[in-house]
Amino acid sequence: YGSVLFVPTGGVEPGNMKDYLGFKSVFAVGGTWIAKDTMISAGKFDEITKLAREAVILALGFEFAHLGLNEPDEKKAKADVETMTRLFSFAPKDGTSSIFAGTGFEFTKAPGLGGHGHLAISTLGIHRAIAYLKRKGVGTKPETAKEKDGKLIAVYLDTEVAGFAIHLLQR
Repeated sequence: YGSVLFVPTGGVEPGNMKDYLGFKSVFAVGGTWIAKDTMISAGKFDEITKLAREAVILALGFEFAHLGLNEPDEKKAKADVETMTRLFSFAPKDGTSSIFAGTGFEFTKAPGLGGHGHLAISTLGIHRAIAYLKRKGVGTKPETAKEKDGKLIAVYLDTEVAGFAIHLLQR
């Protein structure tokens, strides 16, 4: 059933929701813990709202992925990666436009977006994250979208924090 998408509802709870959403074949999940019959009957709508908001954040699964630092050129990027490797034994990984020191630090071979660089945030559902952020008034830069096998895997937001661009990564 490789092309079928599922929406599990039985047995889903906050403790295992991210596990379910980590499967590519799971489109969404449902859980009765958000609005139990007893909560509805008792009129505990503030509690239901709180639980629903918590479920949204859990479903998004935002996590820090890496810090990208803008370098003026490849020579400076290599030098800084060598320093990080020497000091902390982070394994270097050379890419087309940047070099990683371990998984947490990316040094660009030329200046990129953001005055200082970028913050990469991973998410369990990049399309859900984009919709969530749009409701908060934050858009994306469509020209930065990257796809793999026809699916969106990364995109920059139209907002910076402390001189850092932000991009979402599909986990």
